[in-house]
Amino acid sequence: MSKLYVLFEHSAGFSLFRVAEFEELAAFLPQVEESVTDLQRFNSVVTLIAFQPFKSAVTALENINAISEGILPEDLNLFLEGGLPKRKKRSKCTLGVSDPKLGAAISEALEIPCSHTGAVPEVLRGIRHHFHALIKGLTLKACSVAQLGLGHSYSRARVKFNVHRVDNMIIQSIALLDQLDKDINTFSMRIREWYSYHFPELVSIVPENYLYTKCAEYIKDRKTLSEESIEPLTEILSDSEKAQAIVDASKMSMGMDISPVDLINIQMFAGRVVALSNYRKQIAEYLHTKMNSVAPNLTTLIGDQVGARLISKAGSLTSLAKYPASTLQILGAEKALFRALKTRSKTPKYGLLYHSTFIGRAGLKNKGRISRYLANKCSIASRIDCFSETQTTVFGEKLRQQVEDRLKFYETGDIPMKNVDVMKQAMEEVSQQEIEQDSMKKKKKKKKKEKKEVEVAMDED
Repeated sequence: MSKLYVLFEHSAGFSLFRVAEFEELAAFLPQVEESVTDLQRFNSVVTLIAFQPFKSAVTALENINAISEGILPEDLNLFLEGGLPKRKKRSKCTLGVSDPKLGAAISEALEIPCSHTGAVPEVLRGIRHHFHALIKGLTLKACSVAQLGLGHSYSRARVKFNVHRVDNMIIQSIALLDQLDKDINTFSMRIREWYSYHFPELVSIVPENYLYTKCAEYIKDRKTLSEESIEPLTEILSDSEKAQAIVDASKMSMGMDISPVDLINIQMFAGRVVALSNYRKQIAEYLHTKMNSVAPNLTTLIGDQVGARLISKAGSLTSLAKYPASTLQILGAEKALFRALKTRSKTPKYGLLYHSTFIGRAGLKNKGRISRYLANKCSIASRIDCFSETQTTVFGEKLRQQVEDRLKFYETGDIPMKNVDVMKQAMEEVSQQEIEQDSMKKKKKKKKKEKKEVEVAMDED
């Protein structure tokens, strides 16, 4: 008859229970579920074998981090070695655990079969419910304090990240960039309508929103324009002909006169729009540097903004790396996909990847094929960026060249290199770079040592 032991990990410590009449319990599972809430009935089912409290909050955090990743910590290993029967008798025993990953690690290390199904979840539920009553000297208040403290420290530890590789900042940056684009576009249209009452000819001469706003901020009243204004307008527009055209148009403009108060308001609003446009450029540069540090290969392959949108849609770089290429291909086209499935029409060929330059360059017949191929390469690049320890753009450059070669193949029929050969070349280049970096580090160390030796010699003299 097999004996069932149940391991329960609490914020206060590790505990090992023995369950009476395990085989009968499995047969009468509904009765077990009912007895979980009743302490007297549950006490007859479960008996405490051993309890090991955590010595400090640090050890509790270390153990819970290991358990959450499915690793058997040393403290738990020693605890189970002492609490369970000897290794010869363990074949007739079963250890109930809540996490199957931890169960696999325990069974490998301690040579005991582990289970997480059947009556085990109900027994663990009962232990969790009555834990403060099953352990002598432990109160409900102490349990809640320990849970709260460990919960806070565990969450704090999980939130900690590498400052140089933060995908959360990328998600916020791309969202802000999209919002700024919408706002700047709306404000530019508003200032065009507003200033066109006074100087309607300016729109046809300067169609670009940013330059139009800068011109409106500088000109103010069109009657003040003269030949002296050509040089400042040329600096703004980088075109002397347009500057001359503005001055000429101001002399025969059909616009109405505006009061100084209205002009001041237009000038202030134009200044705000120009400042927003400049800030948008800064955010774009910031996003570019962040993407190069977090996902250099993905950025090299499809650009910083498309890569950032993919990461934002997935939720994180890790989530994007876990996606298959088929999911990545239609990421951003979920509505179209489900609508197509519902109406039994054609499914979308691409989502956010459509904004990549490769899709636009491909022919109409090859857009779906190149999007599938590009999604495959993006999936590889995101996995390399997520899981590689050393940052390099070599893989991104090679993958980009592969997409270029595939586009040529569709146009001319030239057969591209195989992926295996390309990856071998990339690995060789990366290893060469690492060797060069190591040699550079050694040279720097030698120089530092030589400087110190010279300084010491100078001090002795």
